[in-house]
Order: sequence, then C-alpha cells, then structure tokens
Amino acid sequence: MESIHYRIRNRLERALRFRKLKPYGERLQAIRALSLEQETDPRLRERACRLIQAARGGVCADDLLIESFALTYEAVRRILNIRLFDVQLMAGMALHEGKLVEMQTGEGKTLAAVLPACLHALYGQGVHMMTFSDYLAGRDASWMGPVYEYLGLTVGCVREGMPAAERRAAYAADVTYVTAKEAGFDYLRDGLSMDSDSLVQRPFHLALIDEADSILIDEARVPLVIAGEGKPPGDRADAERMAALAKRLRPGLDYDVDDAGGQVYLTEAGAERAEALLGCGSLYDPEQSGRLAGLHHALHAEALLRSDVDYIVREGRVELVDEFTGRIADKRRWPDGVQAAVEAKEGVAPQPGGRILGMITLQHLLSLYPSICGMSGTLRSSAEELRDTYQLEVAVIPPNRPCRRQDEPPLVFPNLLGKQRALLTEIASVHRTGRPILVGTASVAESDRLAQALLQAGVPCCVLNAKHDEEEAELIARAGTWGAVTISTNMAGRGVDIVLGGGDSAQYAKIAQLGGLYVIGTNLHDSRRLDDQLRGRAGRQGDPGTSRFFLSLEDPLLHRYGREYPFPERWQSAAPDKPLRGTAVPRLLAHIQRVAEGRNAERRRMLNRYADVLEQQRRIIAAWRRGVLMEEAPPPLKLAEDAARHERLCRRWGAERVRRLEKRVTLLHIDQRWSDYVEFVSTVREGLHLEGLSRQDPLDLFHQRLIGAFADLPHLIEDSIRRELRAFDESGPDIWPEEKPPRQSTWTYLLHDHVVPNRFSLF
Repeated sequence: MESIHYRIRNRLERALRFRKLKPYGERLQAIRALSLEQETDPRLRERACRLIQAARGGVCADDLLIESFALTYEAVRRILNIRLFDVQLMAGMALHEGKLVEMQTGEGKTLAAVLPACLHALYGQGVHMMTFSDYLAGRDASWMGPVYEYLGLTVGCVREGMPAAERRAAYAADVTYVTAKEAGFDYLRDGLSMDSDSLVQRPFHLALIDEADSILIDEARVPLVIAGEGKPPGDRADAERMAALAKRLRPGLDYDVDDAGGQVYLTEAGAERAEALLGCGSLYDPEQSGRLAGLHHALHAEALLRSDVDYIVREGRVELVDEFTGRIADKRRWPDGVQAAVEAKEGVAPQPGGRILGMITLQHLLSLYPSICGMSGTLRSSAEELRDTYQLEVAVIPPNRPCRRQDEPPLVFPNLLGKQRALLTEIASVHRTGRPILVGTASVAESDRLAQALLQAGVPCCVLNAKHDEEEAELIARAGTWGAVTISTNMAGRGVDIVLGGGDSAQYAKIAQLGGLYVIGTNLHDSRRLDDQLRGRAGRQGDPGTSRFFLSLEDPLLHRYGREYPFPERWQSAAPDKPLRGTAVPRLLAHIQRVAEGRNAERRRMLNRYADVLEQQRRIIAAWRRGVLMEEAPPPLKLAEDAARHERLCRRWGAERVRRLEKRVTLLHIDQRWSDYVEFVSTVREGLHLEGLSRQDPLDLFHQRLIGAFADLPHLIEDSIRRELRAFDESGPDIWPEEKPPRQSTWTYLLHDHVVPNRFSLF
C-alpha cells in the first residue's frame, strides 16, 4: 500500500513540475524561431550592440529575453561548438525569473547560467557569478569569457590574493566570476576603506549562485570575519592546564555528552573533581567564571572535536575540516576559546586571533543583492527551507536524457565490523571486472583507513580528501576510467564532471557494458542532499551507473538515533556479516534522516534569530560610515557644534587637510567602537549558558542586551570623535592619524549549532 502511495505521489509531483515549466514553452519556441545561424559575425555583433543600447536605455529585461537568449545560443555554438539543449534554455529562463534551478549532474549548468548572465549584463550594472571555489571561478571565466566578449560584454575573475587594482577591474566588468566568500571579504574590506578611491566593489545588482544549496544552507551561517592583526594569543599555560585537566576527567562520570553529540557538560561529581584538581573554590562562583569557561572549552575540544574528522593538524597548525564537504576550510577558526583549547590539546603553538573589525554571514551578504538566483543538482529536499529563508522558489528541470542510474537499496549491518568486511569484499569483487568505483566517506580518517585496508587487500586506489585538495580536479577527472578506485570525502569534485572512460570511446563502451560508474556511500548524512550529491556522480547525461550505501547500526547518525530510540533487539543480535532484511529498514532510515533534517533546520532558524538583530545594527552603522566615506554626511566638527574651532583650524592648516582629518578621525572611531561592540556581543553570546539557570528566554535576553547597548553606540562614537578632534586643535598635523591603512587578515568563524545549551547543562 505504501509503495502505491509513493508512486502516486511521485507521478503527481512530476506532473506538477512539468506544469510549472509549461509557460517556458512559448518563449522556447520563439527563441528557436529566431534562427541566427545564417547571420554573419559582424551582423550578430551589431545586434548585440543594439541590445546593450536598448537595455541601458531603459527597456526591461523581459522584453529583451528572446533576442538575448537567441544571440547567446548562437555565440555558444560558434565559439564553443556546443548546441544548447531545450532544458538548458528553460533553466536560463527560470534563473532570469529569480528561481533556484535544480539540474542533474552533467546537464550543463555552467552553460545554462550564461544565458541569464548575458541578459542582465546588458545593463552594465554587474553580474556576480558565485562559484564554489577559486578553481571553478577561474575555469568558468576562462571557458565562458570568449562568449561574453563575442557579444560585446566584459568578463572578470576575482581570486584570493589578487591586488586591489585587479580586483577593482574585475568587479567593474559586466560579468564577474568570484566565490561567495571572496565577494564577502571584499565587501568587508570596502567597509573599512578610508578613501572612496580605494573601494573595489560597486553597488550590488545580481548574484547567480552555483552549488546554491551549499552556499545558501550549509555555508550560509558561517560568518566571514575581517580582523586587524596583532592581537596576541591567549595565555598558553592556562589553555594547556585546562587541556590536561580535561584528559583526566572521566566520560560518563565526570562529564556527559548529549544525545545529539553537540554539547558536553560537567556532572556534579566532575565539578567537584575539577575543583579538587585545580585547588580552587566552587567553579560556579562569579570570580571563577573565566576558569569555568576555560574548562568548558577544553572539554568541548576533548570530547566533541576529533582529529582527522573535525580538523587535521598540518605543519604545526590546526586546520578545520568542513563538515559538509570534507574539504579543508581555508582560514576558518572556532571562537577564540575553543580554538586555543584545540591547539593546547594537540600541543601546537597558538595562533594570534586578531581583533575583529567586521563580520557578516553569507546569508546576510546575499540579502544585500537586489536579485539573486542559483542552481544545483540537489535542491528539492530543501525547497521549503529555501522558500522560508530566502523567498526563493525551486524549479526542477528534467534531464535532457532520462537518468539510467540504478539507486540500489542500502545494506544495513548490525555492527561496523560486518559493514567494513562487506564493503571490502564488494569493492574488490567489482574492481576485478575493471568497472570504476567511487567511494564516498564521511571523514578524512575513514577515507585513510579504507584506503589502507584496500591496499592490504591488493586493490590499488587513490585518496581524495581534505589533505590533498589541490589535486581534486585531476583525481576526479580520472575517477571514471577503467579500473579506477577513488576514495573520497564529500569534496568529490563539485563542479567537475566524472567522464566515463576519461574521454576514450573504447573505454566508455566497455565501462558502460559493465554498468557505468559504481558509487558507494559508507555513511548516511544528516541531510538527504549530501547523499544525493554523492549518488549524482554516477549516471551523468544518460550514462549508466549504480549507487549503493553500506551502513551499520554503529554509524554516527544511526548510533545517535539509537540512543534515543533503541533499535529492535533482533537487529542488534543478528549475524554481523549479513545485512538486515525487511521493509522496516529503509523506512526507518528515511525517518532518521527526516528527523535530523528537521532538527538542523530548526537550529539554523534559531541561529538566524540571534544573527539578524546584529546584522540590522551593522547595516545602520555601515550606512552612517559610507555616508562619511562618500562625504554625504555633515563634517564631524559640526556634530560638536564648534564652527569657530573648525574655521580656526582651516585658516591654520588648510581647509582640504582639515577635511581629510575630520573624515579619517570619524571613520577610525566608527571602526573602533564597532569593533568594541562586536567583542561585547561575543561576550554576551558566550555568557548565555549562564542565563540558562533563569526562567528568561535566552533569545529575549540577548536581544534586550544588544538593543540597550546599541542605543548608546552612536553617542559613544560622537563623543570619542569630539575628544580626538579637540586634541588636534593646537597640536598641528605632526600627530594626525597616518594615512597608511591598518594591516588586516580574513577568516571564517565556525559557530556551534547549540547557541544556548540545555538548562543546567554546565551545572
């Protein structure tokens, strides 16, 4: 009965999707009817020039769509020798309408995105093509650049480490390829500029986001941080003392970890043991709050953060691993207390943190764009959250050729050992046939262990994980060749196609006859999207392929669920080398993932409520600062209502020099006070766990404290400006602020999902 309902629901969903795409049919016919193959190159360029003039003359994009898409189609055909499919044209229309487009792997998302990019680039206001990595930004800009140039448009590419002049030129182009993080860091740097001439970005217009689910959901809450260098690391001896203490505390007796694995808390016995070992009074006395926080950070590092899973140690530094991609998260840190605790745990030198000058999440950055759209291969399962958070609808585009991939039901074993044996047997057996295999693991440590076991079994393989990310594109490109066995974390080449046979037609025929690429997953993820991303590596563009997951009841997700809702005794006592049977198994797996997705979505919503108020305040200060920078705000000395002093300084030192002084002092004090305020917010946030003892809602407390403190912030800024300007009254320019900008560094912060632990969790 359930399977009948499932089939009926799928048919209804498919019919509804096709109905939503029906309006694109008329436009598609009009584009095809406007055949431009017989036009000469000069005539096509002339038509493109007229389109640019029409767009910049005020004609709306909808009225230009048919001719623009037809011109772009023909430019792609002539420059790249590729004919766009109807589904790519429909995807381009959906993107133009501000939708999120789901297209399966290998269906040509990069080419489809060029259609709306060219249309909106006609207006000369800038289109930001946000890619997943610097590599993809450079690749796509180089690949698609000749198409834009053929149509009279300019294209730029922004990469990490580029000098400011090159960045400014890239952002001035009609189309700019850039990662979302790099665009965010440039926005933050512009927010600290002392001169309007040093700005690199212009006002935002349109962001077209590749791998939209990763950026809009997985990465959306990770704050981008810009900091001034020079803040020394915390007391290393204290961190090492707490790390040693955390190792002496006994799990289950002195501290417990919650069922979700996201919180650690002292028991009463643990608190007494810690107090005895530290030789201090009660850890819960107000004067011991710093020591209690240090111990909590050390416990967090010891009990919750695992080497080669959550981070790796490389060249004497702790580097974080992104939980969603398995990649090294470049320049990412935990909040300073946790960062120092992990460094002490691993015995590496602490890194200076820097004073935070500005921060913004990707979600808030993207909300600054008047228009956004995006594309990915896995959006459907998150459509509701994307609609609620961004007011964006998901349009599902059917594949050009029917998908031939076989998604086999998962095999679930009672324990981890049984799963590992079955996994090794399956890989060795399939490898003997020559069929290529891609194995997706959940962590760096697991991929290394599996690779070692395969080598001992005589199966050669290559490992693609966070320790070898520079080789990603090359390794993924070889993953579809004869006899290839590739072990990978989730980083499995987003944006890079796995071509069966590596482009060799003879190899392709042999591999296709064997069933195509065989994708194996070794763990269920908290989100179906991540599993679907792995499955989608096989069966591109109608190729054959197979996917299957090998699981055990001891896997992290299933184990966490089993602690809350114990599995049937017959499952746990079953033969370890045989998979569990019965229709209840796949139903339970689907239920577990739905529960995990619901919890994660609720955590994201809660964290948004904490972040939104700070972002609103940041925008108020940023608008004030920009007014001063662009000289739209009144001179600061008028704030002090001292026109006589202003005139005296102008006569003595020159009006232009005084104007620059006023402007620079104002900008410096806005930045200084905002940095102080951000540090205050971090302190409030860190202390929220102490509020868990009261009956007040921590979110309400957080908002009350921020709103109260922010009300005083403009007055504090103005007072500090007045004091400094008065000091310059008679001193002269010798002690005026230097023109040299402060040194800056950038990183991303990893916030914990549990902003506020459960009540009494630390006590």
